Amino acid sequence: MASNQEFVDYIVEQLSSCGKVTSRKMFGEFALYCDDKVVALICDDQLFVKPTEKGRTFIGNVTEAAPYPGAKNCFLIEEKIEDAEWLSRLIKITCKELPKPQKKKTKKAPA
Repeated sequence: MASNQEFVDYIVEQLSSCGKVTSRKMFGEFALYCDDKVVALICDDQLFVKPTEKGRTFIGNVTEAAPYPGAKNCFLIEEKIEDAEWLSRLIKITCKELPKPQKKKTKKAPA
């Protein structure tokens, strides 16, 4: 089941204090980016935040689940989704702890 664009827009709006947060549609679901880092996924209208140690400490009692079959577990955020301040803090913590994305190497055209 694909996620609803309105749900994605709501989550992005909740994270407005995080700076540049964008979403990208991928196979009917969405990836959330903060400062060009993938920090979360939205699958089946559920928010899955990438796991980090500091994020785990911040959340406390963490619920983990795979966003789609075969995926690694992420932090499933349910009740706190409406708490924009709390959610923004989690995303900022996650973004800060995740490594910068590697630049893709461009292939040289044959001469």
